[in-house]
Amino acid sequence: MANLITLEEYKAFKKISNPSEDERLDYLIASVSQLVKTYCGNSIIDYYSTNKEETFSISWETNFIQLTESPLIRISSIEEMVTPGKYTDLNDDEYFIDYNLDAIFRVHADSGAYKDWKRGAGSVRVSYTAGYESCPEDLKLAVVDLITYYHKEEHKERRTLAGATVQNPASTSVRDSVAFPDHIKRILDLYKNF
Repeated sequence: MANLITLEEYKAFKKISNPSEDERLDYLIASVSQLVKTYCGNSIIDYYSTNKEETFSISWETNFIQLTESPLIRISSIEEMVTPGKYTDLNDDEYFIDYNLDAIFRVHADSGAYKDWKRGAGSVRVSYTAGYESCPEDLKLAVVDLITYYHKEEHKERRTLAGATVQNPASTSVRDSVAFPDHIKRILDLYKNF
């Protein structure tokens, strides 16, 4: 999947012109991009113009399903299972899309009242687009800071350089936490799907 920033963007932001670290930075950019996507539970840019197909197994009575990716742009299709492995498309009046919640509610076509989704393994399949055309600028700043954090090995509390010991302060205000630095976590949490 796509990286959240490019090598050129990172180097321009950090005012780096020397290509000697390009290979390591490429690796860090790919790794940090995946780390951010995993932490946020959202691929951010991967499904902006490409459909994501998501299948839901419904185990209890419920009238809504929560999509993984956000923000929701467009629903291509919603299908309910008729028999195992066979699906039928729902009409537009059989569901309601809540773009604020990135959720789809099942409704009665005639009244619009809530109706439960069909229960079962893989009982609902949705194809949709969601996300951003490019990485939002505030998130890009957090990605740059996180790449620098790993590039300069600031995640290590103590390290030895040329016989001298460098003691990095804890990166987070939460005691005994191995979390992201606070200033980075604040931005990542804005994009996290809870």
